[in-house]
Amino acid sequence: MTQITQLRESLEALGLAQMASLLQSRLEAAAHNNATYPEFLWDLVEAETAARRERYLKARTRLAHLPFYKTLDQFDFSFQPSIDERQIRELATLRFAHDASNVILQGPPGVGKSHLAVALGIQAIQQGMGVYFITAADMVADLRKAWAENRLERRMRVYTAPKVLIVDEMGYLPLDETGATIFFQLVSMRYEKSSIILTSNKSYGDWGTVFGDAILATAILDRLLHHSTTVNIRGESYRLKDKKRAGFFSTSLVRQEVSQPPK
Repeated sequence: MTQITQLRESLEALGLAQMASLLQSRLEAAAHNNATYPEFLWDLVEAETAARRERYLKARTRLAHLPFYKTLDQFDFSFQPSIDERQIRELATLRFAHDASNVILQGPPGVGKSHLAVALGIQAIQQGMGVYFITAADMVADLRKAWAENRLERRMRVYTAPKVLIVDEMGYLPLDETGATIFFQLVSMRYEKSSIILTSNKSYGDWGTVFGDAILATAILDRLLHHSTTVNIRGESYRLKDKKRAGFFSTSLVRQEVSQPPK
């Protein structure tokens, strides 16, 4: 057994799989470039570090249950001039998450709320934060089931543990008394401890209807908005812009479509 083979096996035994796989090629490159021993070792260690970070980010992204992978660089700010790009870039620094503050993205369907929420979630993952994405309806249904089975406290940890919880589509469906109370409990448990990114097609004035109780809605908003940034998006639907350009819809029809929530 050659020394290189022994070294490769030792690296594999230590869990340094990337270093082991690149050992031969990096040795040859170092010899060709007359690299010093520290330069060779640094090159190999850097490759292992990069591979581990990539695996870490993939695992974190998978655990976050993101519905798609879209970054801020993929967002068309020119199509939504109502959005202050500087404000979004500031949110992307994740200062709000470090401060346990919230982000509320409001606007009609299709204007990019979920895209921005996911993009901020990806930024948080890249900074080593735990992230979890779920729609409001799915989350409340999950917690209602846990409540009925007398395991609400344990199940609630799924939604209180992440540094950043993304709750999508709040307000598309009204909540009954139990669902609204459970959501209030969740917001209270995360209050001033960790961040919520929430998207909604409802203005704050309509939240009494969403929760079926104006007093409860006020209590929820009091906690959500105490430390928060609200981004109001007023514009046309991304989903319809290509059809509009092709002449399938008139401007008035598109505006009517995006101004009404789905039935």
